[in-house]
Amino acid sequence: MIHTVKKYTNTNTLVLFGIVLGVLMGIFFPELALKQKVVGTAFVSFLKMLVVPLVFASIYIAIVSLGSLEHLKKIGAKTIGLYILTTALSVLVAIIAMNIFGIGEAMSKAGLEYAKANELAPFSFEAMILSFIPINIFTALSNGSMMQIIVFAILFGVASLYLKPLEREPMLRFFTAVSEAMLKMAEWVILLTPIGVFSLISYIIAEQGIDVILNLWKYMLVVIGVVLFHALVTLPVLFSLFTRLNPYKYLSDVREAPIMAFSTASSAATLPISLRVSEEMGGVSKETASFVLPLGATVSMDGTAAYLSVAVLYIANLAGVELSFGEQVLLGVTIVALSVGVAALPSASLVMMVVILNQVGLSVEYMALIVSVDRILDMCRTSLNVTSDLIVAKIVDYLER
Repeated sequence: MIHTVKKYTNTNTLVLFGIVLGVLMGIFFPELALKQKVVGTAFVSFLKMLVVPLVFASIYIAIVSLGSLEHLKKIGAKTIGLYILTTALSVLVAIIAMNIFGIGEAMSKAGLEYAKANELAPFSFEAMILSFIPINIFTALSNGSMMQIIVFAILFGVASLYLKPLEREPMLRFFTAVSEAMLKMAEWVILLTPIGVFSLISYIIAEQGIDVILNLWKYMLVVIGVVLFHALVTLPVLFSLFTRLNPYKYLSDVREAPIMAFSTASSAATLPISLRVSEEMGGVSKETASFVLPLGATVSMDGTAAYLSVAVLYIANLAGVELSFGEQVLLGVTIVALSVGVAALPSASLVMMVVILNQVGLSVEYMALIVSVDRILDMCRTSLNVTSDLIVAKIVDYLER
């Protein structure tokens, strides 16, 4: 245990150095920072390489280890309920913050262009439901279609509960071995974290430019403020209500995962680290972590929901459109409902923003103003997504015990 604590402490220190050095390199040596993007891309690719086999094996092990459908229903209901609750609270915090600070002055949309928004397919509830069902599981596995993989893994695990123990045990041992091998590889990749973070941060700063970021400082400050408030106040209060544990000690113990999420801007790529630190450092049981965290990496979107709430209200202010309290509540409900289904889609936040802007009657072109800093804020909201997953995993584990 002492060796594990020392290992993660050393990694965290080096990661923080990597972030600081990355920012400095992006500002003072932008050309060099742009050229070394391959290092950061390779790092993220190594992480993503582990995700599909790890998610499939983890969910299968978690369900079969539960032993019965009754137990599965209990833990499943708690997990989904808590994820919806945390997402709703993040939206509420964002709406309150925007009503207090009211950033965004009315302006003309003349001259704005946002071609990418026009390329996105319109949202459809039927298409969303069908996108969950894998027509060919091998295609889903090769494409990394996470929601389809999770649906199949859950059904496969439930079906295995109906098998005789003699037939079920070999599969359980096989997937346990797969999971352990993936986590061992994850340990190796973790050693590359400081270099990967340095590369990613320096590239982002060099590509976006520090001026673009400074021009939208009020908007960025509100988004980051909402993210920090939800992570350091709302979620810890919720944690304390459900458990008798110290939320800040737990968050400190598992901080490796949110830091990784910040640098990679990918909940899926962070999953191997989330599983490892939640078990080794956070004391979450393997069965609970294996079920709750892979599900959260796909359906839990506290950070994205908070970001979208701020972004849409900011755009409404820029457009000179005043939304009533009832319209803001409807906006919040829409974001919470969409977040569960659209999480599986590429560019999920962009798809959701197009849908929501159309619903409230705002021009999609206004997105051009804030998309320039989207990558920076994506890192913040992904870190919150992962923090929420870790909080829910610990709560569910506490309630199960």
